[in-house]
Amino acid sequence: MSSMKDREEGFERKFALDEELRFKANARRNKALGLWAAEKLGKTGPDAEAYAKEVVMSDLKEAGDDDVLRKVKGDFDAAGVDQSDHQIRRTMDELMAKAIEDVRNG
Repeated sequence: MSSMKDREEGFERKFALDEELRFKANARRNKALGLWAAEKLGKTGPDAEAYAKEVVMSDLKEAGDDDVLRKVKGDFDAAGVDQSDHQIRRTMDELMAKAIEDVRNG
C-alpha cells in the first residue's frame, strides 16, 4: 500500500514540476515574441521591453496561444506590418522550442 502511495506522490510531483517548467517556458517564449514583434514595429530600448511585457500579460486572458497571437497580429495590422498568422505562429513555435531548451538547461 505504501509503495502505491509513494508512486502516486511521485507522479504528482512530476506533474507539478512539468507544469512549472511549461509556465516558465511559455513566459520566456512570449517575452521573446514580444521583443521580436517590437523590432518589427520599430520599437527599441525601453519601448521594446514594455511591449514585450504587454505580450506576456496578454497570455493571461485565456488558455492557449490565441490571445497572444491576436495581440501581436492586431498590433501588426494597426501598424501596417505585413505578417500572416502562419508566420507569427511559426515564430512562436521556434521561440517555444528555444525557451524549452533554455528552461531545461537552467
